[in-house]
Amino acid sequence: MTNSNPFRRGVSLRVREALHGYGFIVVWILGFSLFTFLPLIETFRYSLHQVTVTAEGIDLDFLAWANYTRALFTDPNFVELLIGYLIETLVSVPIVLIFSMIIALFLNLDFKLKGLFRTIFFLPVVITSGPVIKELTAQGATSAPGIANNPVVAEFLLGLPRALRNPVEYLLTSFILILWFSGVQILIYLASLQKVDKSIYEAAAIDGASAWESYWKITLPSLSAATIVNAIYTIITLSHFSENKVIQYIYAQTYNVHGGIGYASAMAFIYFGVMSLLLGIVYLFLTRWAKKESN
Repeated sequence: MTNSNPFRRGVSLRVREALHGYGFIVVWILGFSLFTFLPLIETFRYSLHQVTVTAEGIDLDFLAWANYTRALFTDPNFVELLIGYLIETLVSVPIVLIFSMIIALFLNLDFKLKGLFRTIFFLPVVITSGPVIKELTAQGATSAPGIANNPVVAEFLLGLPRALRNPVEYLLTSFILILWFSGVQILIYLASLQKVDKSIYEAAAIDGASAWESYWKITLPSLSAATIVNAIYTIITLSHFSENKVIQYIYAQTYNVHGGIGYASAMAFIYFGVMSLLLGIVYLFLTRWAKKESN
């Protein structure tokens, strides 16, 4: 029986599959264009102007790159917050990855109530929405400030340079909050662990490999792709977290008389550039590590 549809006869299977795929994502493309891409262009335009909101509308006074140079070379608070963001992120990401991998290894074992423990470790992802995490932070439930008040720790912090003092104090006092960002990463690691063929471990055990050797030679290389995904996901999550100090500062400058929408927009684009650079460096580093582990 021949196909009577002239469209199917004139279009190859590859093109039809591509059209079906674009049909599924066309709604997302329209939504991204209308609600993300166009606002980004408008925000970039604002960043090049002094924006004044009046009763008649919005007045734009062209400043070229003045807002950018002010943020980078005149505003010490913004630069200090950016440096703190980079240090805090570079410290937090390895902690989240290591913690997530350890918990995933335990949850991959066979024991009673395994499903319950998986739910417990994923619960923070469900409950830590914007208003909830803000209230928990205000109540002090996400930090351990008593650590920084210890005389030994306080003396250690005072001996650090100013650029390192705040990130290290953040790590010591907010490690509970850092570990709360591990739910999705645990699931990704767990899914990757379940894809590893158990016969490989059996063959390694027959050859005399210990559990420690099997971890370094089999498990860790098998998790290299998941580690890249988790690292990128963690950086993005920490970067747009509502309690992020850089985001709070940019938001505050939006309504500041000496700042304004234009200056805040310029800082937002600088922050986006720094985050993109950090993502690129981490991705290249982990990609090279993954290739090395696979060889």
